[in-house]
Amino acid sequence: MGLLDNQTQAQYQASGNLGGYQYTSLKDIINNFLIAYVGENKLIGKVKRTDVAFYAQRALAELSYDTLRSKKSQEIEVPPSLKMMLPQDYVNYVKLTWVDGRGVERVLYPAQHTSNPKAIVQSTVDGSYTLSNDELQYQAESDTWAAFKLNSPNELSNLDSDTDVTDSIHSGRFGLSPQQAQMNGSFFIDNVDGYIHFSSNINGKTVTLKYVSDNLGADGDQVVHKFAEEAMYKFIAYSIVSTSPTIQEHVVRRFKKEKFAATRQAKLRLSNIKLEEIAQVMRGKSKQIKH
Repeated sequence: MGLLDNQTQAQYQASGNLGGYQYTSLKDIINNFLIAYVGENKLIGKVKRTDVAFYAQRALAELSYDTLRSKKSQEIEVPPSLKMMLPQDYVNYVKLTWVDGRGVERVLYPAQHTSNPKAIVQSTVDGSYTLSNDELQYQAESDTWAAFKLNSPNELSNLDSDTDVTDSIHSGRFGLSPQQAQMNGSFFIDNVDGYIHFSSNINGKTVTLKYVSDNLGADGDQVVHKFAEEAMYKFIAYSIVSTSPTIQEHVVRRFKKEKFAATRQAKLRLSNIKLEEIAQVMRGKSKQIKH
């Protein structure tokens, strides 16, 4: 009997799960592993379901970072505060862009010369600054961030903190880095407060955040692409035998090799390489660049 049970095109369209067949839920991964790997005359004699569930979640998180296509995106209109809240399941960013009137994404570059340090309330004694134990607390906004968001991209692209003539020349046009020699704008991430801070020209623009998730934030996200299903089984199996004191070392090494091979195969399958696209890129290599 087929897995789709003769589902018609109309039923598929009304299901609200378009393209979902390419994924397997984490619950099915756990059930399939217990059936195929655990039991008498199986690779693993006995293991608790809770242990399998734990290692399955760890496998999903680890494979999401560099094997699975787990990149997500979020789009907002930047408010006057020039801040964007990090998504709940955010692990790391891939790219930030803002969208122009033609729908073209303009890449934002990280600002490495500023931050949002914690500002504390200070009291003065005899004209010098000291910290008061009674008044020691954090302010809502640091002076660094307040000054940064008032700058225009043109001002930020001409940063010059050197007074020496030679240093000033090297930080000029011939010494600019790509992240400064552009007018798209910049950003920095405050991981403590959980916000992304943007330069002033991003105010009111539509910004897209593409980020990496561990796919454990919500039940609906806990799915595995079928190209990586075998890698999940091998990852769980290796995690179980490597933590068992009764399993011999040569068996553990065998499971480790199988896990490595299955992960590598999943990466190749999910790399989504198309010969036609490669040929199209290579044709551009023959163009002559005039200096």
